[in-house]
Amino acid sequence: MELTQTVAIRPTKHSRIQEVDFSHLEFGKYVADHMLVCDYANGTWKTPEIIPFGDLTLSPTTLALHYGQTVFEGMKAFRLEDGRINIFRIHKHYERLNRSLDRMCMATVPEDVFVEGLRQLIALDKEWVPAAPGTALYIRPFAYASEAKFGVKVSDEYKFVIFTGPVAGAFQKPLRVKVETEYVRAARGGTGAAKCGGNYGGAYYPTQKAKEAGYDQVLWTDSKENKYIEESGMMNAMFVIDGKLVTPPLSDSILDGVTRDSLLTIAGDLNIPVETRPVSIEELEKAFRHHTITEAFGAGTAAIVAPIGTIHINGIDYHLPDYTSLAVMYQLRDKLEAMRTGKETDIHNWNFVL
Repeated sequence: MELTQTVAIRPTKHSRIQEVDFSHLEFGKYVADHMLVCDYANGTWKTPEIIPFGDLTLSPTTLALHYGQTVFEGMKAFRLEDGRINIFRIHKHYERLNRSLDRMCMATVPEDVFVEGLRQLIALDKEWVPAAPGTALYIRPFAYASEAKFGVKVSDEYKFVIFTGPVAGAFQKPLRVKVETEYVRAARGGTGAAKCGGNYGGAYYPTQKAKEAGYDQVLWTDSKENKYIEESGMMNAMFVIDGKLVTPPLSDSILDGVTRDSLLTIAGDLNIPVETRPVSIEELEKAFRHHTITEAFGAGTAAIVAPIGTIHINGIDYHLPDYTSLAVMYQLRDKLEAMRTGKETDIHNWNFVL
């Protein structure tokens, strides 16, 4: 598809890149010089603009502040071996963004606005893309109901924004997680498969209670029986049981993770057995008793893989064996990193290279 969207560009006069310590990046600390903004009103998207990063102006009656119509994506761009820049799986993220927008009754973003706008934004801020191993330029597209009108209604106006920032990997130390059987992240028929703000806000309280008890995150269970594992914190959950990579199947209460999809595909490339099926709490307890579970980890854009060292189930802390570089999760991570940084051939056509 040929992209022809016009993007108006107003470059900053004062770059902030000299403030960045690229040798000590922290997730979420630095934001690049520019952002893309595009408004929707009267049934159409306006011309997108790339402007200096700065504050947004909101009316106190902005609908998103009251009724939750807000959706975001998380994606990354990488510095290739030859110095070029790769926006990883741009079309997969675009499709998921629009599925989330549709679920929240929000105006979907045209492909030209997303793809061409993002291409020009990254090209303008190309010096912000780090090159050190394990680093990337994090990309945050998001949209919210911008109509200023109080009263419960579907908004007729929206603002779409993309900003970026250099990051290092997250969750490198093995996590302590608690299986949550009282609170739920999402229910069947709800918004669990959408990447909307309410899913995250609703997860704070049980996660905070778990942290007060000495755990880093929770393992969410299903809302009907609190019997089956669904997600790991804000990531997809994966296990290695009996030498097989096992992960819960997608549903309308589980997010269709781009990293999840990528890792499962790479597992097939590496001839690692994969099972996509329900994983019960009872199965995990049995696997620990019989020593057949060797790995547990979260999969997501921020961390790629987040190793889990301890799982708390029904009052008992179960411990995973120490992980080595030969762990399945690290084999998958390293293969993925090699493909999206150009060290290995992109056999799945995932890379969008500038």
